[in-house]
Amino acid sequence: MAKLKPFVVVVDDDDSVCRAIRRLLRSIGIAAETFGSGAAFLDLLSSMPSYRPDCVILDVQMPGMNGLEVQQRLSGKDMPVIFITAHDDIGVREQAIAGGAVACLRKPFNDQLFVKTVLTALDMEQPS
Repeated sequence: MAKLKPFVVVVDDDDSVCRAIRRLLRSIGIAAETFGSGAAFLDLLSSMPSYRPDCVILDVQMPGMNGLEVQQRLSGKDMPVIFITAHDDIGVREQAIAGGAVACLRKPFNDQLFVKTVLTALDMEQPS
């Protein structure tokens, strides 16, 4: 039986960031879906129990619910979380990692580092 393609969710209020990440992930064979807010993602997650991303990429600062609040709501769901942020606040980074995040990357991030981080979160090998 063929292994299903990994599936990642990107939650960021900046459309261009969502498009760029989705394109980058697709280029390495990872399916991605984007959400413009944490509330939209959590609403779908709660209304559709079978919806199970293999990894969640969260922007820290978004209008309404921020990424750290989304991370708290995901607690216990066994989904690796990677944070992306334009603001390098050590307190936010510490809070994200303490909450179980795999990594906290500063925007703009290096594509190779981002891909390596996602593959690590998915427990996958780097494509050669």
